Amino acid sequence: MKILVTGGCGFLGTNIAASYLDDAVEVIVIDKLFRKGGIDNLEWLKGRCTNSQLTHYDIDLAEDDAVRAVFRKHAPFDYVCHLGGQVAMTTSLSDPRRDFRTNALGTFNVLEAVREFSPEALVAYSSTNKVYGDLAHLKYAEEESRYSVPAYPLGFDESLPLDFASPYGCSKGAADQYVRDWYRNFGVRTVVFRHSSIYGGRQFSTFDQGWIGWFCRMALEQKAARYAGRSASSFTIAGTGKQVRDVLHADDLVSLYRAAFLAKSNVSGEIFNIGGGVDNSLSLLELFQLLTDLTGVELSYIKNPRRQSDQDYFVADIRKATRLLGWQPTVATRNGVLRMLDWVGK
Repeated sequence: MKILVTGGCGFLGTNIAASYLDDAVEVIVIDKLFRKGGIDNLEWLKGRCTNSQLTHYDIDLAEDDAVRAVFRKHAPFDYVCHLGGQVAMTTSLSDPRRDFRTNALGTFNVLEAVREFSPEALVAYSSTNKVYGDLAHLKYAEEESRYSVPAYPLGFDESLPLDFASPYGCSKGAADQYVRDWYRNFGVRTVVFRHSSIYGGRQFSTFDQGWIGWFCRMALEQKAARYAGRSASSFTIAGTGKQVRDVLHADDLVSLYRAAFLAKSNVSGEIFNIGGGVDNSLSLLELFQLLTDLTGVELSYIKNPRRQSDQDYFVADIRKATRLLGWQPTVATRNGVLRMLDWVGK
């Protein structure tokens, strides 16, 4: 078996690449190493395998000739996990051209290379819940620690209308639809995963991406400061803190992508909303209380205005993935956050 992982030194890609490397699969990685932690993740992957098992290409997905050269040399692939992309909404607002080139044009280049050089491969695309926009048209209820949407007690399924909002939502949404359409028009085997919030080991979180890891870091910094007798600096949040996401641990993400490959003959052309489901949903306030319980420190933070194009509530209805892939999350939120604290604190 031979697989290609774009963004294979990012958080998602590293976990998926490592899983297949552990099975002695040949893994080709494309990653420009833009993001923090990419070089560290690459060295970590190299330490898990022989030199001939892992090949890394430091190229930009927006450069068509470079992408085609990788396929020309290594194809055919059995599996293409297309995880490479610009992942921060804030960056899309400050540099929308880069966001478009990486997410939309980069995805187009990958699809065309698959069509020419690996027509039998399954392409799994890492999309986002942001393709549904800010969901402002829904009716919300405000509870003590969270928002809810009473009309969707099990979360949102794939019938939710698309509404690309923010440059990030537009670039990922365009790519999402290209991936779907290359199955319908050209027969490329594709599956689209519209992810909610993912966290876990090998994630180097920042203030604008990877919120579980980022607030775990803030909690540990405040704990260290108080144990040292210093006043802990407050961190900031956007909005009320009642925004809700369903969170998915990296271990469950890996099992999802592996399940998709095994079921490729049955899921080509399908789209799935993916997250931890309603049982693993958290608001910021609920995460802070959980971090207080786990660290013994009451967190100090400042509320800023609501972020542009933010969703007050997103929980994925994951029943379709369970039905067609036999997949469901296994890592409960409390255990996952405890493991994230351990990773961040290393």
